[in-house]
Amino acid sequence: MPATVIVGAQWGDEGKGKATDVLGSRVDYVVKFNGGNNAGHTVVIGDQKYALHLLPSGILTPGCIPVIGNGVVVDLGVLVEELDALIERGIDVSRLLLSANAHVIPDYNRSLDKVTERFLGSRRLGTTGRGIGPTYADKMNRVGIRVQDLFDEKILTQKVESVLELKGQILAKIYNRRAPGVQDTVEELLSYAERLAPMVADTGLLLNQALDRGERVLLEAGQATLLDVDHGTYPFVTSSSATAGGACTGSGIPPTRVERVIGIAKAYTTRVGEGPFPTELLDEAGEHLRKTGAEYGTTTGRPRRCGWFDAVIARYAARVNGVTDFVLTKLDVLTGLERVPVCVAYDVDGTRHDEMPVNQSDFHHARPVYEELPGWWEDIGDARRFEDLPANARAYVKAVEEMSGSRISAIGVGPDRDETVVVHDLA
Repeated sequence: MPATVIVGAQWGDEGKGKATDVLGSRVDYVVKFNGGNNAGHTVVIGDQKYALHLLPSGILTPGCIPVIGNGVVVDLGVLVEELDALIERGIDVSRLLLSANAHVIPDYNRSLDKVTERFLGSRRLGTTGRGIGPTYADKMNRVGIRVQDLFDEKILTQKVESVLELKGQILAKIYNRRAPGVQDTVEELLSYAERLAPMVADTGLLLNQALDRGERVLLEAGQATLLDVDHGTYPFVTSSSATAGGACTGSGIPPTRVERVIGIAKAYTTRVGEGPFPTELLDEAGEHLRKTGAEYGTTTGRPRRCGWFDAVIARYAARVNGVTDFVLTKLDVLTGLERVPVCVAYDVDGTRHDEMPVNQSDFHHARPVYEELPGWWEDIGDARRFEDLPANARAYVKAVEEMSGSRISAIGVGPDRDETVVVHDLA
């Protein structure tokens, strides 16, 4: 049985959590393969809303095994807080598996992340200050701390001592901040060992064995294509691989086991943090999308920057990820608009670009070339079949599908789990 990957096709916050949750009842494992608690997924089930930051969305689906893969960086305090919050609401979290090879976020990396961003001032990248970037840097520098280190105090102490020899000096002498003590850091990390022990596993082995048994595995990305450290709008990106390729390195599943890649895209576009955004609306239309779509960060609460749908980005995401199916979310937010513009190309100093400019400076100066489509006024929240949508809404979806390069297989018409129009089966 092949694996399926879900990725964000824009700058994040597209509704991956809902898509994963909808599919969760039809899969056996849901794996988070990148990122940390620097992004969140909101899942609405009936009258209950769940904001997940570090946990895979599959934690909410009975019978599904949620997995935090080796590509994730884990703030242990946040993990425990999220688990306890779900337990208080009656959710069974005993099925969670945590890769022994996942890296943990120590206190000194949280401190470094915050002071570095403040130091950058107007050149800031828009980081959430949660230690994600410094922890991924430690991973690549081969000085990181992994989950398995929590069960060998001697090794853990040696690693913390080694790292703090340098980072302690940086915090104290460059940023004038008191560095955490070695013993304080070690004790904090060790305090989680007993709680985590039952869930720590060789998750790469278990996932491959599950596929061999014919079970279904869903790989869930944090962040999105345009935030990928290689393929995003660098340097205004995250520090991990948020594209379909990252699903393999972040989970231990080989690419030959992946057959379907589902790209999640909003019917418009949003972005949080700094960086270029060609279709951004700094007027009443942007404020309308923000208010109607409740566009505020799940993790940070920051208002999201809003703009019209960008087909250039959608085509790019389809190509980079090998998207087989798109899920178009929040179509209902566009209800009531007389005309709905869609960006079909960019104008860069008089030259038309139908694909993403290879030069980042060109992307910074890109101006959207719009095609306007007629809007609709009918409430679409009760639609469950494509034919239930008003004619202009159907025309919008078809136009976006043709521009994006892959079929649209599901459409979100409201925040709830069942407020979805299924066009093609995604299982």
